[in-house]
Amino acid sequence: MRRVLPEWSLSLKANLRPTDPPAASGGGVVSGCGFPTPWARARSGRGERCQRRSRMRASPGPQRPWGWAEPQPPVLVAAAAAGARAAASAPARRCFLGRRYAGERGSRRWRRHQGAQALLRVVRAPRGEQLLCEASTVLKYVQEDSCQRGIYGKLVCTDFKIAFLGDDDSALDNDETQFKNKVIGENDITLHCVDQIYGVFDEKKKTLFGQLKKYPEKLIIHCKDLRVFHFCLRYTKEEEVKRIVSGIIHHTQAPKLLKRLFLFSYAAAAQNHAATDPRNHTVMFDTLKDWCWELERTKGSVKYKAVSVNEGYKVCERLPAYFVVPTPLPEEDLSRFQGHGIPLWCWSCHNGCALLKMSALPKKEQDDGLSQMQKSFLDGIYKTIHRPPYEIVKTEDLSSNFLSLQDIQTAYSKFKQLFLIDNSTEFWDTDIKWFSLLESSSWLDIIRRCLKKAIEITECLEAQNVNVLLLEENASDLCCLVSSLVQVMMDPHCRTRIGFQSLVQKEWIMGGHSFLDRCNHLRQSDKEEVPVFLLFLDCVWQLVHQHPPAFDFTETYLTVLSDSLYIPIFSTFFFNSPHQKDNVGRESQDTQSKPLNLLTVWDWSVQFEPKAQMLLKNPLYVEKPKLDKGQRKGTRFKHQRQLSLPLTQSKSSPKRGFFREETDHLIKNLLGKRISKLINSSDELHDNFREFYDSWHSKPTDYHGLLLPHIEGPEIKVWAQRYLRWIPEAQILGGGRAATVSKLLEMMEEVERLQEKIDARPHGQGALLAEAPLLLRGSARLSALFPFALLQRHPSKPVLPTSGWKALGDEEDLAKREDEFVDLGDV
Repeated sequence: MRRVLPEWSLSLKANLRPTDPPAASGGGVVSGCGFPTPWARARSGRGERCQRRSRMRASPGPQRPWGWAEPQPPVLVAAAAAGARAAASAPARRCFLGRRYAGERGSRRWRRHQGAQALLRVVRAPRGEQLLCEASTVLKYVQEDSCQRGIYGKLVCTDFKIAFLGDDDSALDNDETQFKNKVIGENDITLHCVDQIYGVFDEKKKTLFGQLKKYPEKLIIHCKDLRVFHFCLRYTKEEEVKRIVSGIIHHTQAPKLLKRLFLFSYAAAAQNHAATDPRNHTVMFDTLKDWCWELERTKGSVKYKAVSVNEGYKVCERLPAYFVVPTPLPEEDLSRFQGHGIPLWCWSCHNGCALLKMSALPKKEQDDGLSQMQKSFLDGIYKTIHRPPYEIVKTEDLSSNFLSLQDIQTAYSKFKQLFLIDNSTEFWDTDIKWFSLLESSSWLDIIRRCLKKAIEITECLEAQNVNVLLLEENASDLCCLVSSLVQVMMDPHCRTRIGFQSLVQKEWIMGGHSFLDRCNHLRQSDKEEVPVFLLFLDCVWQLVHQHPPAFDFTETYLTVLSDSLYIPIFSTFFFNSPHQKDNVGRESQDTQSKPLNLLTVWDWSVQFEPKAQMLLKNPLYVEKPKLDKGQRKGTRFKHQRQLSLPLTQSKSSPKRGFFREETDHLIKNLLGKRISKLINSSDELHDNFREFYDSWHSKPTDYHGLLLPHIEGPEIKVWAQRYLRWIPEAQILGGGRAATVSKLLEMMEEVERLQEKIDARPHGQGALLAEAPLLLRGSARLSALFPFALLQRHPSKPVLPTSGWKALGDEEDLAKREDEFVDLGDV
């Protein structure tokens, strides 16, 4: 069967690399690239089949003249040749697999290594990245209908990512400004971002895992950021197909060790390079000073104190080295039961109430003596936090009367299938039942329940003036979610970018959320993979979407933050606890002269240029006006004056009977015994919630005070930018919110120029502020899902599904039909 050359190769005749004849081949390597020619494979004695194929390719003919070699895209030829020439004068070093090459310079093995190193430079490899396997003449399909159009290129797999290198001539104009990530390219997939791998065998799609007996002719990769890649391997050499498919399956799905993550290879290679400011003014909460600063900011230092009893993780490896507890609590009690049953401070309200969290005691079979000891211990803890000056404590057991991790995992597994679209035909066929599929996933209902629970806790703190104690088994999943949402709603500082990043550091990173297990970075257990942090970001997006002027950041910021979960050069989301991170750092310091330089995700300059970072800042944000000293003396807190709703009177000190009932209630929860009802009746709780909710929404919104979302059915929406950005059919060309932001930033640019003329500032200072809108000029070329879908193709498709379009008949018949008018008087 004769092999037909692709169309793009006709324009690359100048790049066809003639190789030497078999008799004069020096090692059988293509000049300037380092990859073996067919004659080299025949001479290496790899079987009659390989030799017969080599003789067929080497035979002269009209389609394949003497010395024919596989055409390569110009960018690969030029870059690989330049890299090999530059490496020819350098001494041989360690190869990309970590082995030292034997043989002299100019040997086949040496030149193959130089070609691999040149290829890594083409891939824009970060420091410490190593090439694992590669395949040439791979066809990457464009995500359109079944026409199977695409571009040819090279598919490579490193210990950091899967990358496709193709011809970039088909992109938009070179002067088109794009929102580019400096770490991950458009055709790059980090190994941790791979969700599922499928192969096509005789037009049948099957999941790939483990060792394969037969290799597919088409490779489909589903990513955790909902991208879908299609690679055709029909024109690739059989040996390269085996290597690339086996390599991708092994390095993305096989269980890994923590020390083998690319995070440590990158950190070790970047030790001698000057790093930018990793904190970027974000409070990291890794020192006692940070916790004391947070107590002073929230005015909670009177009733609570920061302790260092867990310094060196002597008490509990699950807790951070420093945390905050009630002031009267003895420090010797903190070391009992390994941190379980200790009320940890999260945040203090302006009226003195506080949000606390506590991990339940282990639910193991215990003898009567130990059970009585735990009961007396919890009784003492509760007496400490219940007596004045502390307010009444209300417990919220999130493990028994709220969501379960299994509910979140099941809902998201169904929800993400709506956006993992293989082609346009599949999109339009499922469009007619899209809303029913969306409702059956229950993902939006879970978001609504999370927001409602946060509003209920907010009502307790703001209106009832009571402390709230969140209970969970380890206080590291749902406690992090609910406490963070409450602080975003009640604290305007958490709605700024720096404040939001500090909130994530305090509640999620230092709170011990198991990112390593919940994101399944090590591929140890799929059952532990639960997108709790993504659920939190989706809930925050609902608030950002409903109240844009209240947030200093945009939805683009939330989207790139969710993408950063799977970029293994940042240490923020790749550990289960602060102890695990510090332990790895100490081990590396023992084996190396310098400690590892682990980056945090909050340094956005690592991923984006300054122009692109402007899209992370919300131009609609209403900053809080600064008052002079005369105005400050006679005013109270703004949000306290307008939003403290006196729905219920402040409760006095409790009676003995109520105190005993509440104590028994807390002890039963902490000992793992489920209860049938809360202290307050459900009807009373629902009435208070509804009154608080309706009263707030009936008043004008104060963007620097309390902020509540709408949780009615139509108000909870799909995060379109995050979930639909890779589907061309879901984009609105020249419209949507992208066009609105474009016009807004153009107006801001004009205002800045006028302000510059008024203030007579130097031209150089104003030029920096005027550069950001350059990303959005020419809004007619943008889409509704800008900036991620700027380079996506937009095929013309019918508005109706395929089945409905065919039912309407031909286009000529449709044009001949008369318009149908409906009398609206009877409706």
